[in-house]
Amino acid sequence: MSSSSSQIPSAPLSTPAALWRLKPFVKPAFPRMLGGALSALAAAVIALMIPIVLERILDEGGPVDSGVVSAIVWGALAVFALAVGEAVMVWLRRWFILKPSTEVEYRMRTELYSRLQRLPVAFHDRWQSGQLLSRMMQDIGLIRRWLAFGLILLVVNILTIMIGTVLLFRWHWLLGTIFLVTGLPLWIRGYLFEKRYGVLTRRSQDQAGDLATSVEESVHGIRVLKAFGRGKHALTRFAGQAETLRETEMSKARAVGSLWFFLDLMPQIAFGLSLMSGIWLISQGGISVAELFAFFAMATVLRWPIESIGFLFSFMLDARTATDRVFEIFSETNTIIDPEDPVHIVEPRGELVFEGAHFRYQDAGASERDLLDGIDLVLEPGETMALVGLTGSGKTTLTTLPTRLYDVTGGRVLLDGVDVRDLPLAELRRHIAMAFEDATLFSATIRENVLLGRAELDLHSPEGERVLREALDIAQAGFVDQLPDGVETVIGEEGMSLSGGQRQRLALARAVAAAPKVLVLDDPLSALDVDTEALVEESLRRVLADTTALIVAHRPSTVALADRVALLESGRITAVGKHSELLRTSEHYRHVISSLEADEAVRTGAIPVIGADDATDDEEVRS
Repeated sequence: MSSSSSQIPSAPLSTPAALWRLKPFVKPAFPRMLGGALSALAAAVIALMIPIVLERILDEGGPVDSGVVSAIVWGALAVFALAVGEAVMVWLRRWFILKPSTEVEYRMRTELYSRLQRLPVAFHDRWQSGQLLSRMMQDIGLIRRWLAFGLILLVVNILTIMIGTVLLFRWHWLLGTIFLVTGLPLWIRGYLFEKRYGVLTRRSQDQAGDLATSVEESVHGIRVLKAFGRGKHALTRFAGQAETLRETEMSKARAVGSLWFFLDLMPQIAFGLSLMSGIWLISQGGISVAELFAFFAMATVLRWPIESIGFLFSFMLDARTATDRVFEIFSETNTIIDPEDPVHIVEPRGELVFEGAHFRYQDAGASERDLLDGIDLVLEPGETMALVGLTGSGKTTLTTLPTRLYDVTGGRVLLDGVDVRDLPLAELRRHIAMAFEDATLFSATIRENVLLGRAELDLHSPEGERVLREALDIAQAGFVDQLPDGVETVIGEEGMSLSGGQRQRLALARAVAAAPKVLVLDDPLSALDVDTEALVEESLRRVLADTTALIVAHRPSTVALADRVALLESGRITAVGKHSELLRTSEHYRHVISSLEADEAVRTGAIPVIGADDATDDEEVRS
């Protein structure tokens, strides 16, 4: 997907309702968060008490005698004590909040990662990795900061403004009314601000996700970009996306600046009107100088809470958008789940059956034919079946069905007579292992990569060592002993520090080490040279002697491994039999095999590629 904006709900929730969805994650931390909020409120109340103390000091006006000096000293000590108390409350707020907010972040991040692991491959087909990464890191981090800082201060500052406004009325109703009335435009402006800023912050966070995707793609494809000299092209594309994000951020800044203008302007107007009204009231005997001084001291205390509302309000909207983006993943329906009443296979034999299996992708048009259109195929226990067909016939898609990377959309797949959808996923994937043409390895040691499918093993135990060595021998991966730390060598991201053939051999060793009853191989030897391929195939014959195997074949040598061959044509199995039989009886099979042989000849150099540099006629004849 180019952006996650298509995931926005058609009927968006209100901001409080959207943020309320965080409750399950926040609930364990609520007691300490409440303690932090009460500490912050206590600090605010203490600050509001200082103007009242100052008023009492000024009320002791008159000649400087011992009584007045005593009142001033005690008043100063009281203000100092209040200041210390406020500082202690601020420290307590931070102490209460720091740990629980990080725990909320931890729970959200681990739950989101767990959710991503459980969601089907179809979900990951639709979502850009950069969008997922930005939600995992940026959005959850923003939610944590808002819970620890923004939420607490927003609630406390609003309560402070309300309490302070009520206290302003204790000196004179007119001054309090002026302060209250001049604050009303701020709330109206805030309501309008929410509508505009909410759209901008959503756009900004989606664009940041797209930018992260571009960075990831360019890093993973750096060899291609360098080989074709397209680094400048990638930079131009990236700069365009970065400029779009910058423009959105500027729009956000202008929106916040507009709100800040009102937040700065209205208190100044309130101060000016209050000052004129206060002077008039003093002249009329309505209030004293000490009371007017205390009023302005109180208004000054309220100034920061009022001015902070704009920042805290925009912070809340950022957190709301981040919450929406995270919960788009949480709300995704997982269609590949364990059955409610699971069936268990106690002693698996390895019989794999496709029974009228159909499959079509979710975004396929209603008029399009199913990609797999009624597959009927039986693999007997211990049998090796090669699957051949032209490009686009559905071979790779078929290999994803036994392990439920995708579920059939019609018909069923049976393992030992049990529908694979009736088996627990962990058990199913213990019985069936896969090796893909595009070998993916992880940033871990070779030992950890190869034994990935043997969670029950102690990786460093004698048994773990035995399984590891057997798998590496079968995959002809002896090159690992030449690496700096042998099997303890940590390979780079996705194994890019290794050659394609080395990655494929380690991926094949991983599948073999899982010791499955059914092995599904999607052309796992495509990157190997001819000699290494022959050695691997010879070793595989030993493994496949008592293992059921479905092998997607893209070269004639792979077909030679099989007991029987299945021909896939336009989503249907049109012929099954021994290689020699199909050569005699199926014209399409002969066409497919001849195509494989031609590709193999070009790959090995037996036939030169048309247009090869400086090839003479004599050289072509000799070839």
